[in-house]
Amino acid sequence: MTDLAWINAAITAARPQAVGALLRYFRDLDTAEEAFQDACLRALKAWPQNGPPRDPAAWLIMVGRNAALDGVRKRSRLTELPPEEVLSDLDDVETGAADRVDQADYRDDVLRLLFICCHPDLPATQQIALALRIVSGLSVRQIARAFLVGEAAMEQRITRAKRIVAAGDAAFETPGPAERAERVAAVLAMLYLVFNEGYSAGDNPARAELCGEAIRLARLLLRLYPTEPEVMGLLALMLVQHARTPARFDADGQIVLLEDQDRRLWDRRMIAEGLALIDKAMRHRRPGAYQVQAAIAALHARAATPAETDWAQIDALYASLERLTPSPVVTLNRAVAVSKVQGPEAALEMIRPLGERLSGYFHYHGLTGALNLELGRTAEARAAFDRAIALAGTAAEAAHIRQHLDRLAADHAPPTEGSASRAR
Repeated sequence: MTDLAWINAAITAARPQAVGALLRYFRDLDTAEEAFQDACLRALKAWPQNGPPRDPAAWLIMVGRNAALDGVRKRSRLTELPPEEVLSDLDDVETGAADRVDQADYRDDVLRLLFICCHPDLPATQQIALALRIVSGLSVRQIARAFLVGEAAMEQRITRAKRIVAAGDAAFETPGPAERAERVAAVLAMLYLVFNEGYSAGDNPARAELCGEAIRLARLLLRLYPTEPEVMGLLALMLVQHARTPARFDADGQIVLLEDQDRRLWDRRMIAEGLALIDKAMRHRRPGAYQVQAAIAALHARAATPAETDWAQIDALYASLERLTPSPVVTLNRAVAVSKVQGPEAALEMIRPLGERLSGYFHYHGLTGALNLELGRTAEARAAFDRAIALAGTAAEAAHIRQHLDRLAADHAPPTEGSASRAR
């Protein structure tokens, strides 16, 4: 690799640990971020000459801390600067810092940093934007492009989120076991939001990158908590879902439903990693929502053809998920499996009570239309498809529903697949 390539890779990998530790030192997001940027600039000068440090995160923490303290002292003019060799002798700093940084502190720093981005007073979109900016280091332009908003609007969103965090009672001390368990759950939810932002983006490459970033952060969390089955479950779910990306859209950017996808395009290495994680998580015998969702995705991945899909087992897993996390969306997704096992009429009966709560949900109307179409109820199908198009979040979703309407208009044979989110 070129100097710039390996430096960028090292900085990206070290960022969560370094920013987390600097946040613990300075208790301010802006100060921690500025200190890290200063350390990165010094790394660009020093690392090509001296080679990669033994512990890049420790190097960046120590140099960033010194740079920030230097800035504080210059502004305050209350304390004279330390000797020059303390600030600039990078070789000595590297060895000492690597020896002093406790790996347990790394774990708590990263978790603290992720958890601060999950501040309960922040809307989900601000949580995601703050995490992508502070934890992942994406630029405001990258994040704005992913969310399809202007840079100025995204800058305001991130600034507002930082202000809310600063005004709140952020905990900077090492969390106890109970607090740590609560924080892990909040972080998992935030990472899944990041993933879904990318997964639901259609073939928009800017937003699709969010899937990869969520997976990278989930891997980091698993290194911090290697025996937590729900962390394994979420990472497995992301991997198996993301493995289907090459087959989810055709050359024109149109949605390809799961049963129509070319399974040869699925990333089998990624699927194998996800399946191994699911098996490992299940051995802990502590079931959770992410493990169940991962198990559902695994059944789809293990089926060599659509006909071999174990829909009865998928139905049973969704029933378990309904007990763990009752939700109309979970019931909607279960209805797809019910339609395969018991028929479209049974599925319609299941989702009919959800109409009021899911009246503004694209996938509810898409599935309702598909089930009515399968039953030959063209008027009801057309009405549901019209509503789905009005609620479509992407051009690909709208085009997919439009295909159904075009077939209706041309009296073509109706499709048999529903449009619920789990069928993609």
